[in-house]
Amino acid sequence: MTQDAVGQALIQAFADQGYPVRFIGPTNVSISLPGGSDFTADIGEWYAEASRIPRADLPAAAAEFAGGFARGFRRQAAQAQAVTADIEGLLDAEALRVRIYPEAALAEPPGLRESLLTRPLAAGLVETVVIDTPDSIIPLNRRDIGDRPESQVFGAALHASLNREPHYTQTEEIWGVPITHIGETHRYVGSHVHVLGRYLGAAPYGALVSFPLPEYLVVHEIGGTHLVAAMEAMQALARTHVEKGDNAISSQLYWWRPGAYEQQPERDALAGGQVPDLRPVGVEVDHQEKSIAPLTAETEELLNLWMRDQG
Repeated sequence: MTQDAVGQALIQAFADQGYPVRFIGPTNVSISLPGGSDFTADIGEWYAEASRIPRADLPAAAAEFAGGFARGFRRQAAQAQAVTADIEGLLDAEALRVRIYPEAALAEPPGLRESLLTRPLAAGLVETVVIDTPDSIIPLNRRDIGDRPESQVFGAALHASLNREPHYTQTEEIWGVPITHIGETHRYVGSHVHVLGRYLGAAPYGALVSFPLPEYLVVHEIGGTHLVAAMEAMQALARTHVEKGDNAISSQLYWWRPGAYEQQPERDALAGGQVPDLRPVGVEVDHQEKSIAPLTAETEELLNLWMRDQG
C-alpha cells in the first residue's frame, strides 16, 4: 500500500465527517476544527496498520478511524481548551512527556514548530513536550504553559518520561562491538539520552548514540573496541532500524560528549534548559582500498582524540 493511497483515504474519510485534514509530516496531520482552529495529531500507529491492509478495505478502515475521532472531538477539544487553565493539573498528574522528532516532521506548515513547546536537541532533531493520554499523543502548545518557564515544563516532562514510563536495557555484541539498546513500546525512550550516565561507565571519550525509532535509543560506549569498527556497526544498525521500523526518526550517528550538563545533579540538569552535547558523526570505509573518510569535522576530531591515546 502506498503512502499516497493511505493518505488520500484518510483525507476523504475526514472530509466525509466534516473535518478537513492535511498532512504536515510523514505521519502527522493537522485537522481543521470548527471556529478556525487546528488540531495536530500523530497517527503513526494507525498509518502503519493501514499501510498493510488490502486496498479494497482501506476506505472502511479510514472511515472507522475518522468516525472515532469525530465522536471523540468534543471531549478532546475540551481537553485542549482546558490546557491553559489546567497546566498545574497536568504537571501534578505527571501527564507530560518528551518526544523526539526529526526537524522535517515539524517544518510544515510554517510556524508549526514555533507554536509548539519544542527545542533543538541535536543537528536534525528536536524535542517536543506532549500530553500523554490513553487515546493519543497531543503536542503541547507553547502558549498553553501560561507563566511557567519553558525549562521547568521540559524538566517535568523529562522526569515523567524517565521515571513513570517502563524501559529495558539490553547489551549485545554486533560484529564484535558491544551495543546497548534502551527500549520499550512507548515513544518517549529517546529522553534517556539526558541520563546516559545511568547506563555507562567512566566514558572518557563519550559514546556513540543513535535515535532510529521512538522506541529505541542505541548506545556504544567508546573505549576498548576499535572506534571505526564501532562506528560502522552503529551506522549499519541504525539504518536497519530505520528501514524496517515505523515512524523512523533518523539514521544519523551522534557523538555524546559528557560535560557541564552531566556534572549537574540530575533533576537540575533536566530542568535547567540545556541539553546534552551531541555532535553528528559518521565514516565511510572502503575495505578494499583500506581507506576511511570522516563525514563531519566532529568525526575527524573524535578519531584524532581516540587514536592519540591508543599508543
